[in-house]
Amino acid sequence: MELTSIKKTKTLDIKPSSTSSENDFDFLQGKWKVHNRMLKSRLANSDEWIEFEAELHMKKTLNGFGNIENFYSNNNGTPFEGMAIRLFNKETKLWKIYWVDSNGTTMDEKPVTGSYENGLGRFYANDVFNNQEILVLYQWDATNPQQPKWSQAFSTDNGRTWEWNWKMELTRIE
Repeated sequence: MELTSIKKTKTLDIKPSSTSSENDFDFLQGKWKVHNRMLKSRLANSDEWIEFEAELHMKKTLNGFGNIENFYSNNNGTPFEGMAIRLFNKETKLWKIYWVDSNGTTMDEKPVTGSYENGLGRFYANDVFNNQEILVLYQWDATNPQQPKWSQAFSTDNGRTWEWNWKMELTRIE
């Protein structure tokens, strides 16, 4: 899968990998313990990380062409719940990932879009953070499906450089 270009209109041109399929997220089915590392301040040259634990539950839906992930944490005594809804488009062979959480309770209007290649999934979207246009990257590393990793990065220069601001390491519960 590759991000082939970013057009002047800020439209992303994303091509799927040749192996992209509705089974790309099968490794994530079940329940997981999640160790999180999140930058305290994003796009602020911060190197201070906040670490916390969470739990993730994922199940397939829509005859295998979608899945729903529930994310639960209690960071600093504040309960937090998030939900990812992933949908596979049979025609384009691309995944769209939507996110909603208890901080805002509105669904992302700009889902990240992408696919997997050789166990590495990359998903992109244009967005705005602190009134600044950014490119968002979600990266799933399932090269070891028993210990997958997820990371998020922001770019303010159309993907030339990235600030990795959230990293998760998963350990299967069941």
